[in-house]
Amino acid sequence: MLSARNQFPGVVKSVKLGVVTAEIVITAGGLDVVSSITRESAERMGLAVGDKVTTLIKASDVLIANDK
Repeated sequence: MLSARNQFPGVVKSVKLGVVTAEIVITAGGLDVVSSITRESAERMGLAVGDKVTTLIKASDVLIANDK
């Protein structure tokens, strides 16, 4: 069990490996969620396009802007 309540099933859309970090794009609920994790973590998890994953979001701040 995890304390993060914001959990969304999704599918890995892209994996971009950098020298130190990796950018993972996940399509969850019709939206693209972008996560930056260590390259080591991405490789250890064996993340690949098409993988089914769960996106966990735990943040102390959520910012909102409008066009008014």
